[in-house]
Amino acid sequence: MKVRIGIGFGSVAPAGFAALVDRLEKLEIDSLWLSEQLSTPAVDPLAGMAFALGRTSRLKVGSGVAVLPGRNPVLLAKQLGSLALLAPRRVLPVLGLAPGRPEDRPAYPLPEGRSGVRPAGTVGRRGAVFDEALDVLRRLLREPRVTFHGEFFDFTDVGIGELPTRPLDIWLGGAAPAALRRIGRFGDGWLASMVSPEQAAAGIAEIQQAAVAVGRRIDDDHFGLSLRVAFAPPPANALAALRRRYPDVDPARLMPVGWAAARELIGEYLAVGVSKFVVHPATTPDGWPSFLDSFAAELMPLES
Repeated sequence: MKVRIGIGFGSVAPAGFAALVDRLEKLEIDSLWLSEQLSTPAVDPLAGMAFALGRTSRLKVGSGVAVLPGRNPVLLAKQLGSLALLAPRRVLPVLGLAPGRPEDRPAYPLPEGRSGVRPAGTVGRRGAVFDEALDVLRRLLREPRVTFHGEFFDFTDVGIGELPTRPLDIWLGGAAPAALRRIGRFGDGWLASMVSPEQAAAGIAEIQQAAVAVGRRIDDDHFGLSLRVAFAPPPANALAALRRRYPDVDPARLMPVGWAAARELIGEYLAVGVSKFVVHPATTPDGWPSFLDSFAAELMPLES
């Protein structure tokens, strides 16, 4: 497996974005990942991807993750296809079910189904929209013209123009059982977040089982993890929040403190089949330059 370790800009605001992108390129860091953080100062993932790809020549750029339900999948296919043509082999889309902040969800309105019958519960409806939107997206990125008559999307003979010469791999996020089954059925890879090595191993097994059930297999090289790294013991309120959300997992198994702990934990993930990493540092805006220099020395040697 190829081991690759990139950087997540989950909280980087526009004012400091360009200089940090330049620094990533200079240090030859593998990839940059942009989160969906609507109600924060962070840069929008699609706008940031376009900016960073246009400013660099080798850096890969991904969305980790961008919300699919609530976006028009035809327009998203055009956007991703254009990026892939402008920056071949450097566009890494990862899509998810919903924004992390519940208060942001109204900004991603779901289409009405043609039957007028909604799946039970908000999550069920969002999942149904996701599945259909993903089908639309994948087909438009691979087929010159597409006719689609679904529950939520309905169009005839639509294309997005020139297609990427190499089909885009579309990775998915999520760790709930339904999300893992969806990845196995429809995804090209998994970008997990806040799961322990043991949970990652179980998730990979469940994804592959779901893939086999529909005659597929996810490439062994296509399992990744967003890893938050701290450089001081987390405050009590942060630890309490982690324990509430993940009561069965030691917080140290989710957020290592210091480079040595990060390297050790990455080794455990590698042992269970995770080979792609997005490191999100707990740092202040003025701490980014020194963090990136340390990242290059401490973690980049783990790549292979």
